[in-house]
Amino acid sequence: MYQWILPSLKEVLSENQSPVAECSPAKAEQQWRVSLAATENLLLKTLATSLSDDTQGLVLAAPAPLFSHPQITQRLQTVTFTARPFNPLALMPFMMPSEVVQGINNIENIDTNISHTATFQESILPLLPADPLGAEQFCLIFTDKFRLVLVLAEDENGKKKFLFSFESAVVQRAWESIGARVVLTNPELFAELDVKVQNYPVVAPDYQVIIQFSQLLLQELTIPTESNPVTHTSSFVCSSPLPPKSSSRSDVELLQAFAHEVRTPLTTIRMMTRLLLKRKDLPVNVISRLEVIDHECTEQIDRMELLFKAAELENLSQPSKFASSQLSPMCLDEVLQQSIPRWQLAATRRNLTLNVVLPKQLPTVVSNPAMLDRVLTGVIENFTRSLPPGSCIQVQVIPAGDQLKLQLSPQFDCHDQSYGTTPPIRKSLGQLLMFQPETGAISLNMAATKHLFQAIGGKLIVRQRPQNGEVLTIFLPLEVRGI
Repeated sequence: MYQWILPSLKEVLSENQSPVAECSPAKAEQQWRVSLAATENLLLKTLATSLSDDTQGLVLAAPAPLFSHPQITQRLQTVTFTARPFNPLALMPFMMPSEVVQGINNIENIDTNISHTATFQESILPLLPADPLGAEQFCLIFTDKFRLVLVLAEDENGKKKFLFSFESAVVQRAWESIGARVVLTNPELFAELDVKVQNYPVVAPDYQVIIQFSQLLLQELTIPTESNPVTHTSSFVCSSPLPPKSSSRSDVELLQAFAHEVRTPLTTIRMMTRLLLKRKDLPVNVISRLEVIDHECTEQIDRMELLFKAAELENLSQPSKFASSQLSPMCLDEVLQQSIPRWQLAATRRNLTLNVVLPKQLPTVVSNPAMLDRVLTGVIENFTRSLPPGSCIQVQVIPAGDQLKLQLSPQFDCHDQSYGTTPPIRKSLGQLLMFQPETGAISLNMAATKHLFQAIGGKLIVRQRPQNGEVLTIFLPLEVRGI
């Protein structure tokens, strides 16, 4: 017996699997988070093997966009579902009451009403107020390689459960449940969305994909224990309650929760900003302001993801194994060509100059393609925040034996010699963060930053030179090719 006229995704998955053991809400939410991280890595690997730059998949998710990696957002279409009532300034559905539309139109006379013919690249659809699906977090993924559904929901007793399935019949049943809801709320959009779903064939799950997902899942688990095994059938098996947490552990989990809570609304704001930027009738000054909003959101989302990843590494019992399992040869030249303009722009906004010296040819390094750019950007951002206006930063990349050395060193304004002899004041904030009172900047401390570089196969060395200030040297291993 369904709770409503249509089954929720929790009910769909529960009908097609064995009963799931109860566990604490925190444990279920942890399973949801690590599964999303594993899914993101699986999507990145899937997209990396594709020879086409066209759209490679469809994601249906709630209550907010779940993936923010550029390769995923650019090549996967995303449809987000949200329950009413909602804030129209944060989540904008396809069909809004006329008074809501009018209220939004009054904001600098920008018409933000999205027509029914809008693209599904980044779309938001409403759920009815009485629909229990509005209380669930879910993600349906359709690609040429696999179909996957993940759900986090409460049962009748208020206990949270996490469930997932690669089975084509289960995913198809989940889509039918969601599709029926689209018929209720936006019938004219159902046919278009249904065609997009049918573009991805209903095939039996490839065991290699499931094994790969299981391996990624094990890598992402923050507390692997013998009593908490992970299977790729349909759900996790929950262990007994964990022992009381230490203060340092609570500090790390607080940082994870904070990063997640900040990242989610920023992702929504960025998504809505990009929807507006697709309009052809916006004034030039409005476009420039929206582009600034998009840039600021992306910068802060990347910062929050870096904080979240640093907190995850602190929870790992064997971070060295995590690092070795995530590394692969990659072209550093491509990363730097994309990153250097952003670094220079960020430095210019702080009245700094960033000079980059590169060799004529950059060798292939071994690192984590999904993390390298973010970690480097985070280090350079923290470095620039500690310098006075008018300073110049030199980033020099030099081959050093079987490694590549990337060195950051400051060159100060000739009229301001004080900084070179007095390092900036930094105060510790818990286990992972530091606070700089002079600028109000909060960033990862050096210990956490070094752990991040270890996770991407590199090494960070920090030296304090009396006349030159702080100098950071980063080493990345080169690819060793067989003879």
